[in-house]
Amino acid sequence: MSSSLPKRVMAIRDPGDVLSGCVLLVASLFLLFYLIPNYISEPPIMQSPLMSPRWLPRIVGGLMLLFSCLLIVQGLLVDNTDKEDGRRIEKGPRLRFAMMVAALVVYVTLFEALGAVISGILATLILFAAHPVRTWWVYSLAFVFPAAVAFVFVKVMNVPLPLMPF
Repeated sequence: MSSSLPKRVMAIRDPGDVLSGCVLLVASLFLLFYLIPNYISEPPIMQSPLMSPRWLPRIVGGLMLLFSCLLIVQGLLVDNTDKEDGRRIEKGPRLRFAMMVAALVVYVTLFEALGAVISGILATLILFAAHPVRTWWVYSLAFVFPAAVAFVFVKVMNVPLPLMPF
């Protein structure tokens, strides 16, 4: 016996988006429901829920969950076969990749020794040099952003960061 209702099969238009969205969805669910509750402890007396050590990881996990669902929906609805599609990945030179890795290594290794601001400035300058940033005033942002981020973490969120080596 067959039904007269038409069956609509939804084709995946961009399997790369759907696959990466599914991977991010699993990672965000793992973060939200296993890592945060089991590995980030919360003090018994909490003055404000915004001061909880779980607050920022929950925000990150929730945003990951939201954007992974949006990426899956995009992969189901948006066709990625057009030659003029701006989402196509263009591989850059190997030197750019090496400089990006060097920026990460500089930031991680010099964070304790030089502080968050100076290591952030050095890493941002390396990242700007790795990419085709040729406007001189943009390099001033390499000094402003690390200082602003360190200020927000230390003064607003009360995270003890090593700011300067002296």
